Amino acid sequence: MSCRRSIFRHLSWSFGPAICGALLAAAPAFGADDESRKVLDAIQEQVQAVLEKSGPAVVRIEATDIHGRLAGSGFFIDPNGTLYTSYSVGGESQDITVHFRGERHQATRLVSDLRSGIALLKIEAQTPFVSFGKARDLALATPVIALGYPMEMPLTPSFGIVGGFDGKYAGRFFATTHIRANLPVQRGESGAPLLNTKGEVVGILISTLDNGSASFVLPIEAAEKVRMDFIRFREVRPGWIGLAVKAADAPAVGSTALIVEVTAESPAQKAGLRAGDILLQIGARPITIPDDVLDASFFLTADDGVPVRVIRDGTEVQIEVQPTDPPTARRAAIPAAGAGPQGLRVGP
Repeated sequence: MSCRRSIFRHLSWSFGPAICGALLAAAPAFGADDESRKVLDAIQEQVQAVLEKSGPAVVRIEATDIHGRLAGSGFFIDPNGTLYTSYSVGGESQDITVHFRGERHQATRLVSDLRSGIALLKIEAQTPFVSFGKARDLALATPVIALGYPMEMPLTPSFGIVGGFDGKYAGRFFATTHIRANLPVQRGESGAPLLNTKGEVVGILISTLDNGSASFVLPIEAAEKVRMDFIRFREVRPGWIGLAVKAADAPAVGSTALIVEVTAESPAQKAGLRAGDILLQIGARPITIPDDVLDASFFLTADDGVPVRVIRDGTEVQIEVQPTDPPTARRAAIPAAGAGPQGLRVGP
C-alpha cells in the first residue's frame, strides 16, 4: 500500500484524483503493486511526451470586456502567430494580450464566431505550432489530454477520457456535435487544446459542466471549417438548404432521418428534395438519425454545392443541392448550446 500511496501523491495533481483513484482501485486486477505502478508510469510518460511536444505552442491569453478582466488559453496553429481560442475569451473582448516566451503580444482578432464558440487571433511573431489529429477517429473511453493555463498557474496538463459525443445539453442544441471530455477543467483553461496521445489537437475546450469535472469540446474539424471560410471569403459562410426532419417510425437502409418539411423557394426545394424522403448522407457525412442532420448542417458552406443522398419510395437517389446564406431571420449566429441548429430544423 505504501508504494501505491506514493504513486498517487506523485501523479494526482497532473492526472486528476478521479483517474488515478480509478486505476489504483483496479490494481488487484493486475495482481501486484508493481503492475499498477507500470500502468501509472506509462500514463505519466505519455502525458509528459505530449506536454513536451505540444506545450510550447500553448499560450495564456488575457483580455477585458464589459464585465472586467478575462483570462484563458489558446494555441498556435501555424508558424506566423495564428491561434485558436474560445469565443468567451477572444470573441467580443478588447485589449487581447497573448503571453508567449515571457513577452506580452497584442493580438488581432481575425474571426469571432458565436455559432461555433471559437475565435481566431493573430500576433506578429514566429511561433511553434501544433499538429492536427482527427476528432472523428475518437471513440468512447479514448484517452485525451488538455493543456492550459488555469488561473495564475503555469502550463498544466490534465488527463482523462472521451465520455461521449453530444449534440445537445440541458435541452439546448449545439451547432454541431461536441466531444464530452471527462477530465478536470479549471478557470482559465477555456480555449485550451484537447489532444490525443500522439500530441495532435482534436478539439478546443469551449465550456465546462459539473463544476469543472468535464468539458464540452468543439471538434477540430468544425474549427477548421470556420477558418477555411475566413481564408476563402474573409467571413464565416454557414450554408442553409431549408429542411425539417424527424425520426421515422422505421429505418430505411439504416436511417430514420425523415424529411417532414421542405421550405418554399429554399435550395432543398429547388434541387428536388421532398417531404417523405429519408436522408442517408449530406456531403461526406452519413446520416442515420435526425441528430446527424444537425451535425452535417454545420459543415455546409453557402454557394458550395453538396451531394445529398436519400431513399425515395424504396430507391436510393442522389441530388445536388446548392446551399445559400441563411434567410435574414436566421442570419444571427447561433451559439454553442443554442436554441436550435443553423440551416436545418429538427421536428418533434
